[in-house]
This record gives sequence, structure tokens and C-alpha cells, in this order.
Amino acid sequence: MSLCETLRGDCGELWQALHDHPFLHELADGSLAPERFRFYVEQDLFFLPELARAVALGVATAGDEDELRHFADEMVAVAESEIGNNRDLLARVVELGASDRGGGLVAAPATLAYSGFLVATAHRGGVLEIMTALLPCTWSYADIATGLRDGIVEHPLYTRWARYFASDDYVELIARRRRTLDERAAGIGPSRRRRLYEIFTMSTRLELAFWEMAYACEQWPDLASKEEA
Repeated sequence: MSLCETLRGDCGELWQALHDHPFLHELADGSLAPERFRFYVEQDLFFLPELARAVALGVATAGDEDELRHFADEMVAVAESEIGNNRDLLARVVELGASDRGGGLVAAPATLAYSGFLVATAHRGGVLEIMTALLPCTWSYADIATGLRDGIVEHPLYTRWARYFASDDYVELIARRRRTLDERAAGIGPSRRRRLYEIFTMSTRLELAFWEMAYACEQWPDLASKEEA
């Protein structure tokens, strides 16, 4: 198997837990509470600029034009497409009357942990480490959305979310990222391979924590208590 397939296979139960999360099951059948989706989108708008900063460190670290192009394409996808899509989703969910659970106040603990891990890994690692840290987020979204695409109940927000990440353009973008990582990692030694596994697994854990945070609308305790009051 390729490196990417091996990394995903080695954390198979964790990867499957992403697919099995109730946030996504309820999104697919249309029963997800709108305030949970609003919290998720608001937190994603804190997360994505930090992800872009990690990508920018990949641009700075790139050793040749192919690596530069890889990270530049990823930056464009985040800055010009995903952030804009989320802003549109947020405006729509607010229009539909979703209650405010404080997701737009500050980055919640899970958001801060995930984005901080990506930026710290990008600071400390090389091109392979940065590519590996970023991959679980984008790959899992394409994987999940593709699986939901045919069975999702028509919904003004949730079907739009799934179709965006299951689009041919997005799925092909992720396939190119995987091919690039596989090509660049060919011939690496066992110790570096173990390091990439550790990074990939931690990013996947944090991806799952992000879904858990969104489903529970989990904000910092002091802010949550103010919202409840």
C-alpha cells in the first residue's frame, strides 16, 4: 500500500469513528440541531485561518516548485473557497433562526488544540510533516462527504455542506495531495515513517475531537456558564 493508505489503515478504528460520529449521522438524515451546525461553522471560521498559517509555513519550507505549488494550491482552497463557503453557511443558518451557543466568541478548547498542533508541527517539521499533519482534515471530509452524498436527506444547509466536499474538484484536489505525499515520502526510513504515523494519528484524533466539540457545543467553561445564564 501507499504511505497514505498505510497511515489511514494503521488508525482504522479512529478513522471509522469519524464516519460514525452522531453529528454526521444526524447531518445526513436532516435531524442535526441547527445550533450545533452553527457552532461547528463558527468554530471552523476560527480554525481555517490557523490551518492557512500552517500551510503558509509549508510554502516557506518548500524545496522546489512542485512543493511550492502543492501548498499554494492548498492556500487558495482554504482562503478563497472554504472560508467563503463557511461564511455563506453561517449567514444562512442564522437566517434560519439557529440559536447562538457561543461558538463565535473565541476558539473553543478543541479548536485551539487542533489548530495549535498544526501550526506547531509546521514550525518544527519539514515538508513531509506538514503535508501529513494537514491531510486527515481534508481527506476525511472528502471521504465522509462522498459516503453521504447519495443517501443524504435534502436540506437547505446540510446537503450543501456534503456536496461541497464531495464535489469532483474537491475529491480530485485531495487525491493530488495524497499522490504528492506518497511520491515525496518514497524511500524514507523507518524512524521518519513512525514520526509521520504519529502526526497523522494525532491529527485524526483532533479531527474527532472537533466533531465532539461541535456536537456538544463545548466552549470554555466560563463562557459557557455566561451563555447559559
